[in-house]
Amino acid sequence: MIKKDDPDYIFEEYKGHTIASHKNNVVGKDINNLIIVYRSDEFPNHGFIVGLDDSKLSGGRKSVPHNIDDAKGYIDWVVGIQQKKAEIKPTNNIVDQEVYDMRVNKGMLPTIAIAGHTFYVDIRMDMLRPKDDFLSKGIVFSDIANYYDEEKRTYTIPYNPKTHEFQEPDYRTIKELPKDLIAVQFPSERLLDRIGWNRHYGFELTHGLAKQGLKLQFEAKQIPWEKTFLVGLIKSNLKAEKNLQKATEKQQPTQPKKGKQKGRKM
Repeated sequence: MIKKDDPDYIFEEYKGHTIASHKNNVVGKDINNLIIVYRSDEFPNHGFIVGLDDSKLSGGRKSVPHNIDDAKGYIDWVVGIQQKKAEIKPTNNIVDQEVYDMRVNKGMLPTIAIAGHTFYVDIRMDMLRPKDDFLSKGIVFSDIANYYDEEKRTYTIPYNPKTHEFQEPDYRTIKELPKDLIAVQFPSERLLDRIGWNRHYGFELTHGLAKQGLKLQFEAKQIPWEKTFLVGLIKSNLKAEKNLQKATEKQQPTQPKKGKQKGRKM
């Protein structure tokens, strides 16, 4: 299984799928080319190697020449088949039929824009996965559990807009508001992708849609640091530092005054 930051592969998103093309591949069709296609919500756990002949019931499997166009052609075929499947359809008064079809039949993941960068809501990988940034660790939901507000059903987290990652400052020593981090707020994973949540935890696909509805695009809010708990924490750290300095000064012994030495002059 390859990783999302595997240096040997080039990754491309296409119609709700992720194409992994080996960097040693040559232009055009070649029997040594290695291209793997994943559904975006199943990457990198389950993929299909384009060009591998599985049609025969007996005998060894053959690898046939292929290139990136074959991968996209395969995805077009898969999407076409999915559109013809007899999926459970929601009634018109629940959600928009087109949005439902794009999420369920075409496999398109919801996205959320955070400080101008797009993330895929990937329930299977337990994360917000940054688009076009395979070096980023993204935002893992299990890592930000302590930042969840059950009443508001939102996360408010420190975020590094350069690395596109969740990043905590050093809360023990912080004495001023961070300059390289921002605070962002976004809904819970259940609200961001109700279909993916239902599928992952074994509910009917339409469970909860009547109340919640269905969206495929979201945008996180940037929250001023002054409106977060960080302001109070910084004041507490500064006060603790001041008290420590006072205690240290009291513990230092006073130096005795030096008197004039008595004795003969030479």
